[in-house]
Amino acid sequence: MQAVWKNNLNAFAAYLKLNRGYSDHTLSAYRSDVEKLPAYLELREWELTPSAIERFHLDAFIQYLAELGLATRSQARLISALKTFFGFLLDEKLIVHDPTELVKAPKMSRKIPEVLTYHEIRELLGQIDLSLDHGLRDRALLETLYACGLRVSEATSLRLTNLYFNEGFIRVTGKGNKERIVPIGGEAIRHMEIYLEYVRPVMPIKPEAENVVFLNRRGGALSRISVFTAVKKYAAEAGIEKNVSPHTFRHSFATHLIEGGADLRAVQEMLGHESILTTEIYTHLDTDFLRETIMSFHPANKR
Repeated sequence: MQAVWKNNLNAFAAYLKLNRGYSDHTLSAYRSDVEKLPAYLELREWELTPSAIERFHLDAFIQYLAELGLATRSQARLISALKTFFGFLLDEKLIVHDPTELVKAPKMSRKIPEVLTYHEIRELLGQIDLSLDHGLRDRALLETLYACGLRVSEATSLRLTNLYFNEGFIRVTGKGNKERIVPIGGEAIRHMEIYLEYVRPVMPIKPEAENVVFLNRRGGALSRISVFTAVKKYAAEAGIEKNVSPHTFRHSFATHLIEGGADLRAVQEMLGHESILTTEIYTHLDTDFLRETIMSFHPANKR
């Protein structure tokens, strides 16, 4: 029984890597989620291959995980992995029916992400010491995060050959190795050009990082942890008490665009979201903004 699961999982992993272009990290997450099912079956002493799984087995499995305290979001991710796995087996004719077809993910409350105001972003950026080489690099990086709404991994993997400043855009490689074109504003371009002209040329550069934009002091690609640490430091120095991370710049980018009247589908394209439902979370307006709008424009409030 275990051999069948192992062979199916190996084939599934190869499919995700070759056909969907998933990273090793994503592959590991999918495999870890799916492997929880045969481990549960073994615990229950149910000797079942994937082709023998029925919906009630999955219901019992999910209920078991819920009773163990698995978070709703983690349950939803696991169910998504199982649906992808069994969908693959069905396409490959390794099973005759998909037991996950009627399995639904638990409902999740949509958490509105933390965002910074434009003033807070300028205050944070103002803490960077531009007399230092790494300060010029950090300013260019954070300006780009905010100007383009990039994920931190997209910024740290940005390539010199994907910068098109004369045309006003950059080419970004996002999740699943999908590329997209993102406009970049003048302020970010200005700081990027300063870094690229005066800092990067005097840095030691490792052969594997020759085409990487943002480098660490040893000449390798800047890590996500380094960016996270720097953002936390500058936020603290600016006196910002919100829970700030590199992703906060992406949230702020999207929120500020939509509050300013940008088209939702345009924002979806720039963020690289597959579904517009993911982008819709940014259509929130905080209560202070709503109150200010009502107090300013409702006729009953005018004297």
